[in-house]
Amino acid sequence: MMPYIHDIGGAPVIIGAGLAGLMTALHLAPQPVVLLSRTPLGTDSSSTLAQGGLAASLGEDDSPDLHLADTLAAGDGLCNEEMARRVVEAVPEAVENLIRLGAPFDRALDGKLRLGLEAAHSRRRIVHAADATGHQLFHALLAVARRTRSITIMEDITALRLVVAEGSIVSVLAVLDGGVFALPTRRVVLATGGIGGLFCDTTNPLSSFGHGLALAACAGAELADLEFVQFHPTALDTSRRPMPLISEAVRGEGAVLVDDQGQRFLADTPGAELASRDVVARAIARHLAAGHRVYLDARQCLGQKFAKRFPAIEAACKQAGIDPALEPIPVRPAAHYHMGGVAVDAEGRSSVPGLWACGEVARTGLHGANRLASNSLAELVATAAWVARCISGTSAGWQWPRMPESASVRPDPSSLRQLVSNALGIFRNGKVLREAVATLLPIAVGDTAAADPALVALLIAIAALRREESRGSHYRSDFPGRDATALPSRLTLCEAFESAVALSRQRSERSC
Repeated sequence: MMPYIHDIGGAPVIIGAGLAGLMTALHLAPQPVVLLSRTPLGTDSSSTLAQGGLAASLGEDDSPDLHLADTLAAGDGLCNEEMARRVVEAVPEAVENLIRLGAPFDRALDGKLRLGLEAAHSRRRIVHAADATGHQLFHALLAVARRTRSITIMEDITALRLVVAEGSIVSVLAVLDGGVFALPTRRVVLATGGIGGLFCDTTNPLSSFGHGLALAACAGAELADLEFVQFHPTALDTSRRPMPLISEAVRGEGAVLVDDQGQRFLADTPGAELASRDVVARAIARHLAAGHRVYLDARQCLGQKFAKRFPAIEAACKQAGIDPALEPIPVRPAAHYHMGGVAVDAEGRSSVPGLWACGEVARTGLHGANRLASNSLAELVATAAWVARCISGTSAGWQWPRMPESASVRPDPSSLRQLVSNALGIFRNGKVLREAVATLLPIAVGDTAAADPALVALLIAIAALRREESRGSHYRSDFPGRDATALPSRLTLCEAFESAVALSRQRSERSC
């Protein structure tokens, strides 16, 4: 007999307790809400690793129209312009709300917010807290959440499945200390973060395998643009995993990329070191493949000021035996952010009634094929308010569901990382993708800790196979051109399995 939690009364359940989850919970107050975290709060979270900041048009020479133009250019033709405009117009007010909640953003001597510059932005518009913006924001919001009586925080709990009855969410099946239990609710928000943990080289926590995507897919939700995975160009190139990020803000202050011969190999590229992330990441990857090492050199632009401007990065470098004031920093690209996710509307609703998504796990249409730097925090602080408002307009209407049997295996992506890195990295091709699909399919339908991570990787691989062009962060060596008629992609788990089975059958027929 499964244990049940009896005291939440059908309250909304938020799965994921990073910045997206905390913001949504705070916006729902004073309505009761349950916040689930698979680890103790503040550990194993992408939010606390975010360095750069939050993009907002606050400068006297800036405007939402300019921010929108930069967002659309980076998105390479696949942004939802209406949604992008709505986000960039909402962010300045969201920043003021964060300040009221205690966000310690950096300020200039005149008291105004200090604005930084990052790649592909035409203006200084990055609001930051030194080089630990995510960490500072998270702990400021967590302090408020812990004081908010309407928020019930449940730690060390892993959501296993969303239970659907008659087409709607009725419960969350979760595991605690090996025991499976049900949280009855008709309102669930996914705020589970990204997929970087599927890759060998990543700046994300190694457990970030796309948990929310697996939950949504198994509930029948539509997913979108899964093939678009952003690789940050400059992660610290050491054996440490996850890889410490060398924020784009360092390049914004004037740092340059050089190779082991001292050559500034991006000098003739439009935008140079501040070109869009996909351009810089591919250039570095090609240079590494040619046998070079790549370094970020901040000696001339920052020198001894490096430690004051970027204390967390300086500490990570010093831990690796590198003094960024005196020597260049070795870097390489790493999986960093997923532009794809659960397809949601303007209020964060998925295609499954009772299921919303917020933050990196959601695909709102803001980012298109390539996220503009620091637009991720901008997106979540804007959309969390809309998700909460939408949920507040619904009723609990819950009942005790009949629960399916389920294993209590916690997902583990470690056995898949090399396969995923080879097939879904910066450079892709159809042959390797098809081989990956054939390998992932039996794992995804199995009953091991690798099943859900394999399911997510399979979904991404099918989406990458379907997009026979190169655009933004998705580069196909067998389809290097850009298709002028291409649209955002849509995919369900059923469609992915059908495609995977068909591909496996074709491989079997060719081998006979």
